Order: sequence, then C-alpha cells, then structure tokens
Amino acid sequence: MRRHGSEVSVRAGYKQGLRAGAPSESMDSLLFLCARRIVAHRPLPALPADLYPILFQAAFLDGRPLVLRDLVTAWPFPVLNFQRLVGRRELLRDHPCKLCVQAVILAVVAQLRRDLEEPGRDSRRFRLRLLDMTGLPDAASGRAPDGMSVWSGTVALAKACVEVSKHQREFQRRGSKRHKGRSGAATAAAAPQPPGVDVHADLFVNGTSYGILRDALQTGAAGPLRLKCREFQAEELSASGIVTLLESLDPSCVRRVDLRFNNLGLTGLSVILPHLSRFPELRSLKLQYSNVDVRRPTPESAIGIRCLAGQLGMLPSLRELNLGSSRLSGNLRQILCDLQAPLESLELAFCSLLPADLAFLSQSFHAPALKRLDLSGHDFSQSLLEPLRLLLEETSASLLHLDLMECRMADSHLDALLPTLRRCSRLRFLGLYGNSLSTAALKDLLQKTLELLDLRLVVYPFPVDCYKPEAPSESGWNYEEPMDGERLAAASAEISRMLANSGRTDLVWTYNPYGHGAMDYFSL
Repeated sequence: MRRHGSEVSVRAGYKQGLRAGAPSESMDSLLFLCARRIVAHRPLPALPADLYPILFQAAFLDGRPLVLRDLVTAWPFPVLNFQRLVGRRELLRDHPCKLCVQAVILAVVAQLRRDLEEPGRDSRRFRLRLLDMTGLPDAASGRAPDGMSVWSGTVALAKACVEVSKHQREFQRRGSKRHKGRSGAATAAAAPQPPGVDVHADLFVNGTSYGILRDALQTGAAGPLRLKCREFQAEELSASGIVTLLESLDPSCVRRVDLRFNNLGLTGLSVILPHLSRFPELRSLKLQYSNVDVRRPTPESAIGIRCLAGQLGMLPSLRELNLGSSRLSGNLRQILCDLQAPLESLELAFCSLLPADLAFLSQSFHAPALKRLDLSGHDFSQSLLEPLRLLLEETSASLLHLDLMECRMADSHLDALLPTLRRCSRLRFLGLYGNSLSTAALKDLLQKTLELLDLRLVVYPFPVDCYKPEAPSESGWNYEEPMDGERLAAASAEISRMLANSGRTDLVWTYNPYGHGAMDYFSL
C-alpha cells in the first residue's frame, strides 16, 4: 500500500506542478527514467491521463515521433504546450527533432480530418483545443542538425491549415451532393462542425513561403485548424505583401513584429506601420536594416520622420524598438517624441548618432526605464564618450543588457566609463567585442565589476597586445593571421584564473561573440 500511495502522490505532484506552470520533470528523476522505458516500446499500454505530460517529454527528448503521434491522438487535456511540457529552453534547443514536431502536427491534422468525416462520433476521444508551439528555438541557429527552423515550422503549420480547410470544403461538397435539393444542401451546411484546434506559434515568412502562409491565414481563419501568431517575422517582402499578412493575423495574440531586411525605407514604413495599431498587445517592433537614411535632411525626409513618429505613437503597448542600421543622425528626438510610454529596450546599433541624440535620450523619460541598450557601431573615442557616460548615469538603476561592440574604444575610454558602469548594479550582460582594449584594461574591468552580482556574461575583444606586428607585403596586403594564439591563450587563462579565484563561477567571460543567444526582451 505504501508503494501505491507513493506512486499516486508522485503523479499528483507532477500534475499539480504542470498546472501551476512549474518546470517539467528533471531528466534524471525516477519518474522520467520510467517514462523513457515506457515510450521505448509501441503500442503504449493504457495509462492514467496525468502521466501523459511526462511521457510526451520523454518521447520528444528521445526522438520518438511515432510515440508522440500516439500520445497526441489520445491527448486527454484541452491544451498541449511544448515549452511547458518539454521544459527548459536549453532542452528544446538541443533536442528540436524535426520529425517529432512534424509528428505532432500530423497527428492533429489526422484527428481533425477524422472529426470532419465522423461528425457524430464521441468528441471526448479528442479533447485537444489549443496547441501552443511558441518559443521553439530556431534550429537554423541552434546546435541540433536535425532540428526544425522557425521558417520550416511556419511552412509545416501553414500547409496543415490549408490541408484541413480543403478537406472540410470537400466533405461539405460531398454532403451537399448526397442530399439533393435545397433542403439537402441546407442539411449539409447545418451539419455539426468540430470545434477545431487553435495553434499558437511564432511565424517567419519570406518570399518563398509567402503564398502558403497567406492562404493558411485567409482560408483557415474559420477552419478547423487556426493559426494564431505570437511573434511575426518577415524578410525580403514588399510593403503590400507584409500588409496582406498583417491584416490576416488574429490581432489579439501578436506581441512582436520583426521586419528586418525588407528594404522598406521611410515610404514603405509609412505604408505598413498604420496596420500595426490593430495589435493591442504589440510590445516589440524590430525595423533594423530598413534602408532608412535621414543624415541629409530634405523636405521629403522631414515629412517621413513626422509620419514615422506619429505612427509609433499609435502603439500604446510598445516597449521594445530596434532601428539598427538606420542612419538617424540628429533625428532621434523627432522619431521618439510621440511615444506614449517609455521604452524598456532600445537598439540603435550603427545608427550614426550624434551627441545631440544621446543627450536627448539621457534627458528623456526612456532613460530611467531602459533595461536593454545597444549602441554598437558608434565612435566613442571622441565627442560621443561624455554623452554616453551621462546616458549610462541615467540608466544605471534599470540597465540589464549593454552592447557597446565595435565602438573604437581604447583603454582610456573604458577607464572613463568604468565608474559609471560600476553603478549599473543590475547589469547582466556587457558586450565590448571589437574594441581596442589591452589585457591589462580587461583585467582591471574584471576586478572592478566583480561587485556587480547580477552580471552573468561579458563578451570582450581580442586584447590588442595579443596581435602580431603586421609586416606589409609587397602588394600592400597582409594575408597572415594577425592573432598570436599563444598570447591570446595566456590572456584567456589569466582571466579564467581571476574568475576562479574570485569565486564567481556564475560569471562567464568570453571573446567569442557567437553562440550565447541574445538576451531577448521578453526574458528580461
């Protein structure tokens, strides 16, 4: 009896934790190990409903698509949430099996088709009403070679929506033919329709996938399988194509719109941005690489800036804005002047900002609210340094993430900023890659920022004293690798020793700017 009671309490505790949004079972727990043994064999035995979540986790992480199909077919709950079931995002990143994701989608499609063909069958056999696939990491930038990219996932979901909608229309047409006359047609139209499934997902579309996603959003909106977008990313599309997709999205779910690499210019943005006001929960807008250049003022650019500012002001929930690689010299005040609430994340990398832009920002209501600030690609070796220091003073109480990569800073410039950086008590990330700093300056930075207890990651540049002296070739080009590997290894080892001696095992210092994953605004 004691053993039976323990088993019941474990299952009950797991189910209670799942409902509360707690992380899923750890991979070395006894329950998880037992689940792995069960999903290793098909067919699955009859199992209590509260064990389905842990079985799903085991089957997904072990790469068992057929078992996942069986589990989804008999899913006993109305909601299936990938992130809540599988657990930490790191697990999803390392195990994003494409076949497993496809198996879940295909199982839902098969069940919806069966519901359409057998409208009188017991609906309790398929209880799933919400499939939440948001937050799946993009395998295109992850480590798993057999993973599914966000683009591929978007295409797979769009095709599934179109397929189910097509099957629904064919079934209704067959029903109309079987019942001749007006009364028969009315009977077919009045046949009970299955409640269907809403799919919450992050969508990424480009010119190749535009057609299928447009069809899925337009024809599937009232169908049995309905796409609900949380984060929308579009690349290399025309302004009219982007507007068509935005108008087809369910406005209640969208929290981010990412329009990078679309070459829109101020004219294209003026076409698109008015359509964003229909999204009441839109908190993040990314417009980097939009081909905006207002360094040389013209009457047309002045009108475009006023239009952009007014349209941004129509987004009351906006908290993150990325204008990276837009040439904004002297126009930041005009662009941000109509915002209704302070921004918490502002990315202005390579924006050709002037001292007046940073001065405005430090005096604005945005500064004390900023959690993330990216000013990479600006020259802080001259007139921008003091405005930057004053801006950091104003953001010091809130700042969590600071990017100052490729900013032409030498030791003296970092030394001038260091007292202010030490006052950023909540700082978690500091990016200094691509600056001309010495090993001595980096060691001093490390020693003096150990007191920042929330700091978790510092991306530092290759120290300037680790480069080889460059001997020019006869052609004027030097193809020799300039880095002295031994010096770099010695500098890295010394930094590692300092970290170890300090006891800060939670702090990472690295000269590799890739593979860490940017701190997303929604995770701040």
